[in-house]
Amino acid sequence: MPEVSRVAEKGVNAITMTTESESSLAGTEQVSANNHTSSDVLVIGAGFGGIAAALRMRARGYSVTLVDRLNAIGGRAQVFERGGFRHDAGPTVITAPFLFDELFELFGERREDHLEFRPLDPWYRFYFDGGEQFDYRATVEDTNREIERFSPRDVKGYAGLLETSRQIFEVGFEKLADRPFTKFFSMMAQVPALLRLRSYRTVAGLVNSHIKHPLLRQAFSIHPLLVGGNPFTTTSIYALIHYLERRWGVFFCMGGTGKLVEELHRLLERAGVKVELGVDIDQITMKGNRATGAIAMDGRSFAADRVICNGDPPTIYRQMMPGEARRKRALPDSLTQYSMGLYVLFFGTKKKFDDVAHHTIWMGPRYKELLADIFDRKILADDFSLYLHRPTATDESFAPDGCDSFYVLCPVPNLLGDVDWVTEGPALRDRIVAALEKTIMPGITDSISDDFWMTPEDFKTDYRSMHGAGFSIAPIFIQSAWFRYHNRDPHIPNLYFAAAGAHPGAGMPGVLCSAKVVETLIDEEEQAAPRMAQPA
Repeated sequence: MPEVSRVAEKGVNAITMTTESESSLAGTEQVSANNHTSSDVLVIGAGFGGIAAALRMRARGYSVTLVDRLNAIGGRAQVFERGGFRHDAGPTVITAPFLFDELFELFGERREDHLEFRPLDPWYRFYFDGGEQFDYRATVEDTNREIERFSPRDVKGYAGLLETSRQIFEVGFEKLADRPFTKFFSMMAQVPALLRLRSYRTVAGLVNSHIKHPLLRQAFSIHPLLVGGNPFTTTSIYALIHYLERRWGVFFCMGGTGKLVEELHRLLERAGVKVELGVDIDQITMKGNRATGAIAMDGRSFAADRVICNGDPPTIYRQMMPGEARRKRALPDSLTQYSMGLYVLFFGTKKKFDDVAHHTIWMGPRYKELLADIFDRKILADDFSLYLHRPTATDESFAPDGCDSFYVLCPVPNLLGDVDWVTEGPALRDRIVAALEKTIMPGITDSISDDFWMTPEDFKTDYRSMHGAGFSIAPIFIQSAWFRYHNRDPHIPNLYFAAAGAHPGAGMPGVLCSAKVVETLIDEEEQAAPRMAQPA
């Protein structure tokens, strides 16, 4: 299992990186002796969008090289191990399993033969300040019974919310999520439908029009935070997540996201994709208005007819593009709004906390004002809200016998805020542990073990995320669809993006769909090429 261990000690995060996958994944091709690799397609970044793009291009018959600066593929979905505890560092919620099924089906395989996606119930457990708990359940009937405990009249409101979400889903996901928006008129064609759905409203505004109880309003408007958005500014297009979850369910990959990445690595190898790890790209090379490949920090060069970027688009444009191309970047940084930062606390416990669900959302005393502190004022407040992941609720292999494994994700300001994380990192750790001790995890103080953390500084350093943002640019209306980073650069016709910052957005379904958009663009180019070659 690949390991990227980050130790929190005396306020300083020390980094060590090792990989055991070099022996278990021995089929990976290495750089040629002359430090030069050539292929039809170069994919920069091996997050889920990059993995999916590489597999889709390989299935079309292209030779593909996939590079990443880390020592294991998966992007932010790394695996951290400490003291016998295992932690998935990245996304853990699977809500559109068919998108992974498709990647195996491209090569005549079945995902079920390699990976088990186990359904969860409850999907999420909400703990509210004051002690109330709400389980968001796997069936509508069970969810309605939970709603009735808070507000019987909101059962009808939830039905209305789901129906509105279904309508948004049919446009926002089925018609837009895997379609290119490289031309303005492509989006304009959908404007009537978007206006009918009042997508100019925010997610919170939409939820509040259906749900009246203040705590249920919090629970049902929380989804934008899972993709980096403030529910009070994120376009209501993202309310489609409600129906997306109802359509396919909420799953956990047994063995964790690390197992998912491991099996995808093996699929890449079987498919013949060349995987190069420890490759930190310095610059994308250009000839005229076309990309010709890339050069790594250590001098290795990669030539390709097409370049697909899975990295953060603002980072690609500002740090990897030569001067002229940089000046033509799609979105001026001064006009860009970024997602929040993330503070992630990892730890084990020497006892079991059986009453803590697999996914727990721990809500603090403030909601809208806390989000304003994080997104707008960019200050680190004394209070917080948390997302707890307890994989041992479903898969006991994550911890020694009688123990639990956890990570706690705390939304915080990105690095555009003035936060001294050397000081605030350990202080926030102590405040989080104290809050859990007083509420849902009594005894954690005496049982916590092998704790460490990541801050927005680590996201900037380890993942080259602009301003340490957890999810690239924010999912507001004027940064969605055509207004988001395009999946094909408007000035460089063979440079593509399959990434959280590109259309359709962050989250596993978003980046996997982003790779499908790139495939669609290349398919359209191939179909147009013979027509263009014909004499007039």
